[in-house]
Amino acid sequence: MKLIPKTAAIAAVMLCSTLLADAQKIKVQEGDVTVLKEQTEVNTEFTYDNVKVGEFDNEDDYIQKKKDDYNKKEAGKGDTWATAWKADRESRFAPRFNEMFTEGSNGIKAGNFPAAKYTLIFKTTFIEPGFNVGVMRKNSYINGEIWIVETADKSKVVAKVSVDKAPGRIAFGMDFDTGARITESYAMAGRTFGRYVRK
Repeated sequence: MKLIPKTAAIAAVMLCSTLLADAQKIKVQEGDVTVLKEQTEVNTEFTYDNVKVGEFDNEDDYIQKKKDDYNKKEAGKGDTWATAWKADRESRFAPRFNEMFTEGSNGIKAGNFPAAKYTLIFKTTFIEPGFNVGVMRKNSYINGEIWIVETADKSKVVAKVSVDKAPGRIAFGMDFDTGARITESYAMAGRTFGRYVRK
């Protein structure tokens, strides 16, 4: 069996990351995101109102279908999955977005900063969970909107940005867990928007 040289493997991963980044579109719909450049920190919030999932227009229908399917295979597995589906928002998605935005923006700290001048609200509108069954896989991706508002008065919107198809996957296909794939979608969205702000 022929082994791939280490440098070639690294190059392949970098190429994959580049292609994934290129597939994502971030566009300012109104306002000016450069106000964040002068900030050292930004407060963040995440909403999932009326989010669509895959082919389901209603997230609750998707959760019920997956829960029933998993429970048929193993009693209680579906209930555990459904709990994790919602819990991942706070425990995985938000922290990863914040981490990668901070990195991409060259140090504007994103997270729970209620005293920050601005709040970044990430409004998720669509989630493609993707799948990985070994021989076949499909990347996850998310769509959403980023609103930059004044923390003191959140009715004052400074900018609105659309996020289209932020992709999620883990190198070498080690993303059998739905939550892991979606987490990386938020990581990609955070990093790309951070870099956009930094420009």
